[in-house]
Amino acid sequence: MSVSRSDSPPPGRRAEPLQRLLFGGVYGSVLASALAAALSHEGTPANPGYDALWVALSAVASAAAHGYAHSVAHQTGEDTHVTTSAVRSMLTEWPLVAAVVPTIAVLLGSHAKWWGEASAIDVALTINTVALFGWGVWAARVAGRNWPGSFRVGGVDVLIGLFIVFANVLSK
Repeated sequence: MSVSRSDSPPPGRRAEPLQRLLFGGVYGSVLASALAAALSHEGTPANPGYDALWVALSAVASAAAHGYAHSVAHQTGEDTHVTTSAVRSMLTEWPLVAAVVPTIAVLLGSHAKWWGEASAIDVALTINTVALFGWGVWAARVAGRNWPGSFRVGGVDVLIGLFIVFANVLSK
């Protein structure tokens, strides 16, 4: 069975920032979902402001680690600008951090007493699952897949989000 692709050419060198955006969006959405699902306050009062801060810090740390790992992986023995390269590589991971912003916003809304933290987590998981579908469809279209194939890729991304949702339900 062959994979059906559209007639668009494969992404060129200029597509690298778009690929980073798509990767960061998917990875950040999965990270935000996993972090939101892991929030638990067994025996202590909920503190959604604190939780939002930790989601943000975790995203920044993940982006920095990913960027640094890329920098080290592409380093050669003649590289004299390793620090500059590492910082630049870490800064290009901003899409990962941006993808957790909806989760942070929902938690901050809970901190402002607009809704409870349990509802905020449910909303964040829903937003991130829908975002995963969108990231998957967009990534597949950029890769040259046709619409049906792109929707299948988006559907697989949704399965990742649903896995986190079901794991959250089962763990509580």
